[in-house]
Amino acid sequence: MNAIQPLIELQEIDDQIRELEREEKDIPRRQAQERARLAGVNASLASAKEELDALRARIKQAEDDIAERREKVRQMKIKQTSLKTNREYEACSMQITGIEQEIESLIARQIAANDGVPALEARVAEAQKKSDADQGGVDDFCGELAERLSSVKEELESLRARRKEATSAIAPNFLAYYERIRTKRWPAVVQLNQECVCEGCHLVQPPSVQQMVQRGGTLVACTMCGRVLYRDSEF
Repeated sequence: MNAIQPLIELQEIDDQIRELEREEKDIPRRQAQERARLAGVNASLASAKEELDALRARIKQAEDDIAERREKVRQMKIKQTSLKTNREYEACSMQITGIEQEIESLIARQIAANDGVPALEARVAEAQKKSDADQGGVDDFCGELAERLSSVKEELESLRARRKEATSAIAPNFLAYYERIRTKRWPAVVQLNQECVCEGCHLVQPPSVQQMVQRGGTLVACTMCGRVLYRDSEF
């Protein structure tokens, strides 16, 4: 096992590096997810505000239309006093009646629109409250993730320096084999247990493999998966 011990120690470092590299990739994804969630909340707020603004615009337009028609009626009634024939008077009266009916219709629509304002205002207020609360939470969470990412990068830098140092203690042929197999199998270095089974692929090894592992001093690979085998000294 002594000859394999440096590989085991290297693998332990590589295992930490793999975990940190996964976290390094995952943190930006988590930040993006939180920001996307907040964007969805803000979109709901924007939609509610747009609906409220549109409703208020319709109410204002109705007010303007009512005022315009009322002024028109006032002007027509003034004009009516100067008309000389009954036919002209009756025609003007019919026009006034038609406009007054339009005013009644506009007032009814205005009332209906006004009735919808409180519900929309409540929806906007609730969406604003949620947006404000989520904004603070997302900012805090993303800030924590940013700090963690910085820490992960520092840990990775330290581990990669340790890895470089660790590889210098490994025989070149052992290291070359390990580097090759670890891209295909993980873990790359596993125990040969008491039943002479590779703990990587769970294949029973032939007696010759067991004997070579027990003797130590050389690199022995699983006949099935190619992982480097070692036996714990307690066996």
